[in-house]
Amino acid sequence: MDAAFLYNRYLLKRQTLALTGKFRIYAPDGRLVLYSQQKMFRLREDIRVFADESMTRELLHIQARQIIDFAAAYDVFDTQTGQKVGTLRRKGFRSLVRDAWEILDAQDQPLGVIREDSMTLALLRRFLLGSLLPQNYDVLINQQRVADLKQRFRLIGYHLDIDFTMDTAGLLDHRLGIAAAILLAAIEGKQAS
Repeated sequence: MDAAFLYNRYLLKRQTLALTGKFRIYAPDGRLVLYSQQKMFRLREDIRVFADESMTRELLHIQARQIIDFAAAYDVFDTQTGQKVGTLRRKGFRSLVRDAWEILDAQDQPLGVIREDSMTLALLRRFLLGSLLPQNYDVLINQQRVADLKQRFRLIGYHLDIDFTMDTAGLLDHRLGIAAAILLAAIEGKQAS
């Protein structure tokens, strides 16, 4: 696994006022360790994650299985090894009120869930306060919280703190956690913008 995925904390920044989604992921010391840019006008989501902005060394590939799917599944591949890391599947109708995703392993077996922090806060975000109330996601494997994805309050821009420090047993592959953060910023983050 590439050294970029060995940190326990990251900061994801989504560039605002850009035609395509651009995501920069920083290590705790402030260094850029990952960069991603969504491709424009794609019917099927195809996100590539690189070691830096030169986009010469691809590390992850996140690809939707279907063209348009309300409960879309996104396969995550380590492009250095060519192996599938796992799948992130949005829980369609359930995500209308409170964002919910399923984490699947490389063989598509259920591994865990990603869910928005609370139903009440989710409703307030959608119908009253919008981006004034930042989103927070709990990542659970075997009912154990292994990561926290927490949006920072900002009037302009989207910043998401990624925290794997509570995963002392190493239950969640950081590549899958980073892919989830990028998808949440790309898909769910648009709701709050």
